[in-house]
Amino acid sequence: MSKLSKRVLLQASGWAALAAAAALAGCGKKEEAAPVAESPASAASEPAKPEPLKVAFAYVGPVGDAGWTFAHDSARKAVEAEFGDRIVTTFVENVPESADAERVMRDLVGQGNKLVFGTTFGYMEPMLKVAADSKDVRFEHATGYKTADNMRTYDSRTYEGAYMAGVIAGSMTKSNTLGVVASIPIPEVIRNINAFTLGAQSVNAKVKTKVVWVNKWFDPPKEGEGAQSLISGGADVLFQNTDSSAVLQKAEEKGKFAFGWDSDMSKFGPNAHLASSVINWAPYYSKAIKDALDGTWQTGGVWWGVKEGAIDLVSISDKVPAEVKDRVAKIKAGLTDGSFVIWKGPIVGQDGKDVLAKDAVADDKFLSGINFYVKGVEGKLPSGN
Repeated sequence: MSKLSKRVLLQASGWAALAAAAALAGCGKKEEAAPVAESPASAASEPAKPEPLKVAFAYVGPVGDAGWTFAHDSARKAVEAEFGDRIVTTFVENVPESADAERVMRDLVGQGNKLVFGTTFGYMEPMLKVAADSKDVRFEHATGYKTADNMRTYDSRTYEGAYMAGVIAGSMTKSNTLGVVASIPIPEVIRNINAFTLGAQSVNAKVKTKVVWVNKWFDPPKEGEGAQSLISGGADVLFQNTDSSAVLQKAEEKGKFAFGWDSDMSKFGPNAHLASSVINWAPYYSKAIKDALDGTWQTGGVWWGVKEGAIDLVSISDKVPAEVKDRVAKIKAGLTDGSFVIWKGPIVGQDGKDVLAKDAVADDKFLSGINFYVKGVEGKLPSGN
């Protein structure tokens, strides 16, 4: 072989070796730089976002009643805004206090709701039945007194608002006759009638209170008829424990005074309106939902008032004298810090006998069972009370 052929062969061999080395170096570099793919197991370890808590509300009236149900639904909207996508709420309005309430609640459970609010006294027994069959659901019953392991009660001290309204009524009446349009004769309503009267008597010992019972929570025509009957009987300041604005509207029509109840009703009778006793359910609904989300929910009962921000007297009319407004403000401050007590003896019943002895203070058991009128309330309680 010639020298030239050997040189060409050696060059070719050298180039081949260099190419092989470069290829190996390139492969090694590629393996080092390759990103590590996320394994399916690693992806699955990411915590899944929890499903929102489904919360349902059963309402006895329409959400547009301007009173009781309107107040509950306003609070529902408030907690929706507070908790955002952590909850989903739904409601059913106009649910009667009958066996139909049980059907509605079972349907709400069937839809996957894990927290159910029943917002009227008459839902107590139906809710107990559904709670017994739905142990994984938490039930909340407004104004009731029976509980279960997964059902508790909540209420507002509406009598505090009634008392403050009474102070204004006793100051504003000319006839010394007050009128109350009342719904259902249960302790809650009787307590409010009495508290309204006690508030009025605290500033005007001459007042008397007449009562008309309509036996419904929401029936605007009947409420209006009841108001007219009281006006015809001499009442010039009207109060109510019903759910619509009909009483205030009738007072506006007849040139009398009246109060809003459960919500601010001032727009329905701007000349007649003296003030509105309102309920704010949002603080309690916030607590109940937080308890359910945190796993701290437990049975029992809650009764909140002015102190907890659940009750207030708002939109007091300019017609009310400044000194009366000041008196109401002091009462409100006293209810907030505990220095003022509404139900403190001596308090006398219709029969002239003490229902609370001098300096005695009523406890919640006493207040929950009130089935009598105080002195100054005319007429008899409906049978069974």
